[in-house]
Amino acid sequence: MHKRTQSGRWLLGAALFLFMAIANTGYAEQPGKVTFSEDVFPILKYRCLECHAAGGPGTVLSGLDLETYEGLMKGTKYGPIITPGNAMVSNLNVLVEGRAGIRMPHNRKRLTKCEVQILRDWVNQGAKNN
Repeated sequence: MHKRTQSGRWLLGAALFLFMAIANTGYAEQPGKVTFSEDVFPILKYRCLECHAAGGPGTVLSGLDLETYEGLMKGTKYGPIITPGNAMVSNLNVLVEGRAGIRMPHNRKRLTKCEVQILRDWVNQGAKNN
């Protein structure tokens, strides 16, 4: 009986370890639906509009006006900054994640990991105006 109890505990421990390992990888849960109006725009409003609103220094230099979804999707005078469905190559994500020579917001506090993840998920979900 003692041997059976030990093997049961070992099996339970192994199952618990496996569950925790999977949960910590991020694969245990899929990202929820991210919306522009409720999730993305509040980040842009709070973190980006100081420079990227009409007449702001970021808008004057780059042409990027983040006051509306249409402005975001239009991009800069050099081209689009969003590649719907692919955050890895979207310039918005590259800039806020610090994967370029410059980081946005420029000379300001970095976006939180949560804010970066919301933007990444939204772009990967198609960057819809929802």
